[in-house]
Amino acid sequence: MKDLILYDCRGPVGWLTLNDPDRHNTLTVDLMEALETKLRAIASARDVAVVVLQGIPKVFSSGHNLREIQERDLQDVYALFEQSYRLKRTIREMPQVIIAKVQGIAVAAGLELVAVADLAVAAESARFGTTGIRWGLFCSTPGVFLSRNVPRKKAAELLFTGRLVSAKEAEAMGLVNRVVPDDELDSATEALALKIAAHSLNVIEIGKRLFYQQLPLDDWSALAYATEVIVRNSKHPDALHGIQAFIEKQVPRWQDGVARE
Repeated sequence: MKDLILYDCRGPVGWLTLNDPDRHNTLTVDLMEALETKLRAIASARDVAVVVLQGIPKVFSSGHNLREIQERDLQDVYALFEQSYRLKRTIREMPQVIIAKVQGIAVAAGLELVAVADLAVAAESARFGTTGIRWGLFCSTPGVFLSRNVPRKKAAELLFTGRLVSAKEAEAMGLVNRVVPDDELDSATEALALKIAAHSLNVIEIGKRLFYQQLPLDDWSALAYATEVIVRNSKHPDALHGIQAFIEKQVPRWQDGVARE
């Protein structure tokens, strides 16, 4: 049996590939379980600071497997979406920054993977959509993270029309950070990943947790929480080292277990 998830560690960046071309990278239970297991292992090992999540050339992911949903009874469909929930929560709570690298189509739960990732880089040929409504299954769960990435009326338009949008339109509405020519996708994604991975994983973890936890708070509650975080961060060994390196005009060398040489 082939591996549904491929992993390649290149220095401080891990590259995860969804590898089920026969089923167009649908998020079957088996694939989601394999992806969650690998992400948890990466989070625990702490030997990379950034993870790039990519698909195959023509398909990032075509969403949940509708045949699998059709064949399951109600309780088993609950179990399927509970697995999907655990996967998305793992992405959000792991210390590493997750970059979705998108080539081809990313629809329904495939778009959800892009939306829940911390950052996203897309090829010009990429297409995005919440297409479930075409087949009688509203993209309820993808709509959660979609509506937290793009303006409300744009999210509603995608959810209720089921239309596909270009990479440029996805960039304009805020779903992806940047769009590059297809033949530059690898290099552009790697450049972004390495820029982030140059920083301390310990501080990336602090910042990622703070960033998402302050979002639902009102301004002053968020500022109070951020104040607590930055004060504690200031006495973290990596901050003490980094500030001293700044004062001495030296390049900091983080002691975070990530290989950067």
